[in-house]
Amino acid sequence: MFRKIGVIVLFCQTLLCISQETEADFIEFDDRKNVVHGVYVGLFQHITQISNRSTGLVNLKLAYVANKKLEVGVSANVFFSKQPNNTTFFEGEHVSLFGGYMGLHLEPILYGHRKFSISFPIMLGGGAITILKYNEDGTLSDRNFNKDSQIVDDFLIAEPGINVLYNISRFLQIEAGIRYRISTNYELKVFQDNINGFSAGMGLKMGIFNLGRKKKIKDDFGSL
Repeated sequence: MFRKIGVIVLFCQTLLCISQETEADFIEFDDRKNVVHGVYVGLFQHITQISNRSTGLVNLKLAYVANKKLEVGVSANVFFSKQPNNTTFFEGEHVSLFGGYMGLHLEPILYGHRKFSISFPIMLGGGAITILKYNEDGTLSDRNFNKDSQIVDDFLIAEPGINVLYNISRFLQIEAGIRYRISTNYELKVFQDNINGFSAGMGLKMGIFNLGRKKKIKDDFGSL
């Protein structure tokens, strides 16, 4: 009986030693730092209203992404809005509002390490707006290039919003959301207004987001 017990104990000790040797030969560690970095360029299309007319707005962003929690960069927007000619100032011509604005882009992100995340962007900056005049045949009027009749004004703007982000891969991300523009007034002789209002749209971000999962690597120290 004692001999059988001794054999069993010896067998268990042998298995334990083999197991310890295997764990000593291989070590598992994380090959990424705790903080990950990214950078991207994004192009977006938004639909909005300016001076009560439907308007298309194109947005371009360049930003740095810190640990999938905060974006810091610049945002630029261009808009074009056809307007009714209700005045005699542009008699015989069609008019459109054309302008743009840009500024600092900040965007805190929640759940950035997941496929779907939520962000709260805000843009702070300024812009300019002008009136483009067209002839009856649709060509640009010579009055656009006449300094005496040139009409341009600037404004300040803040634009907060909320986005839903979908991480396609480490290099592509889809963004969809709504924003609200808060601007100072502009004055263009026959147009005194602001560009306040909601916009909704979506677009694509292209860059490096480090969206892949953290890898586990085994090194064979026993072969050294």
